[in-house]
Amino acid sequence: MNDTHDDWLAQHVETALEPDLAICDPHHHLWDRQDLPVSAPGERRYLLEDLLTDTGSGHRVVSTVFVECRSEYRSAGPPELQPVGETDFVESVARSSLEIEGAETSVGAGIVSFADLQLGSRVAAVLEAHLAASPDRFRGIRHASGWDPSPEVRNSHTDPPHGLLGDRDFRRGFAELEARGLSFDSWQYHHQLEELLGLAREFPGTTIVLDHVGGPLGIGPWSGRREEIFLHWSRSIVELSGCANVVVKLGGLGMPICGFGHHKLPAPPSSEVLAAAWKPYILHCIESFGVDRCMFESNFPVDKRSCSYVVLWNAFKRIAEGFSSDEKHALFCDTASRVYRLDR
Repeated sequence: MNDTHDDWLAQHVETALEPDLAICDPHHHLWDRQDLPVSAPGERRYLLEDLLTDTGSGHRVVSTVFVECRSEYRSAGPPELQPVGETDFVESVARSSLEIEGAETSVGAGIVSFADLQLGSRVAAVLEAHLAASPDRFRGIRHASGWDPSPEVRNSHTDPPHGLLGDRDFRRGFAELEARGLSFDSWQYHHQLEELLGLAREFPGTTIVLDHVGGPLGIGPWSGRREEIFLHWSRSIVELSGCANVVVKLGGLGMPICGFGHHKLPAPPSSEVLAAAWKPYILHCIESFGVDRCMFESNFPVDKRSCSYVVLWNAFKRIAEGFSSDEKHALFCDTASRVYRLDR
């Protein structure tokens, strides 16, 4: 984050609630992008020391899962194998995190990288290369499919075509995951959830992790339509919950594309404000999927646009305050650890 944004975050400070509750943060990124302008808060640099500063700020984060973000791709070799450089990078970071004296967080205990599933069956070689680069931590891939016809909505960094999840070659590539015990993280927008439903039904043996509560949009042509969008989104969530191979990450709502506008406030919002805004989405997911198929996520540093790490997890803990101890353990740690097989 740049100094200006850090100053903005410093205007509201909270003490961690329930600090002894174990957390597995199943979704964060690491990157060093010095080519980006300084005016892009949180997008230039977020590396191990930055993450550990956040995870060590009050909550008990015992482990994390890294999710692909185009970091440290190989600069040479076949283009389809260049993303394996990201797995190499995070594997090194994960080992380093275990060597830090006093560090309580196992960073990158699980690694989700990118492989172009549009390669069809040829993606098998890429998956094998990821597994060879990190045999103990590589858990799956994400091929983001977020697409919207409006230029006001930024499409996914993978530059996906319209209808990617239904593409014949994509599905041939997707078929390569199950034999290797790999999961698929799905990042798309709310109006694409029907496409994901078809994918989940065709491949019931592959675990699909629905990122960011399914991507409800709230900017551009979707601005000012929250009730309408919620109705459409909520119905899709119920349909997806009928697929036993789908689990959902509870978070990502701090992204500007969701339209809550918290990043534009003069001072950062409190955890009470965030909990009130996010609660309908998160509770609907939990009610639909159950605690054993839901996991809270930070999506840092992307969601750092709206709040600090402490405030984010405080908001989640406020939303979950009515759940039992066992249910909280599932939501904050156990589901993520099981889905990403961190205890094997």
